Amino acid sequence: MSILAPSALDLEALVTDMWASFVGAPELLLPAGPPADDAVLWSATVTVTGEWRGMVSVDLAEAAVLGVTRGMLGFGDDEEPDAASCTDAVGELVNVVGGNVKSLMPGPSTLSLPVVSRGAVEVPSEMEEASVLHLTWCEAPVRVRVLTTTTSS
Repeated sequence: MSILAPSALDLEALVTDMWASFVGAPELLLPAGPPADDAVLWSATVTVTGEWRGMVSVDLAEAAVLGVTRGMLGFGDDEEPDAASCTDAVGELVNVVGGNVKSLMPGPSTLSLPVVSRGAVEVPSEMEEASVLHLTWCEAPVRVRVLTTTTSS
């Protein structure tokens, strides 16, 4: 069975382009190895349903969440974003990545509202990883995954 999903190169291109425009930070996303289990402290997902079915997940270390929130919501370096602001920023981040992934896949389809969690979001058993990026930003782990359904619609 072949899995229809964006290639790792397509995923990397859209994530790096989006990151530069939405986060607005001069630091680059860099390739990295898989993060340690305890390094991922925030997770966010969106699901795509329709002709193509899948899930997009963004997992971030606390330092990356704080940097993303500062960049996206205009906090100063000396300001400590609160949990609600971090939730908003991480939710918007996964929403933009998910929307870009959705645009690469056959449609029509719809994008869910984001689900944001402190800690790892559990992946449903019918989903399998199709593409993954292990990155680092400001020395903090960032992981972006595209998961697809293993069952027919």
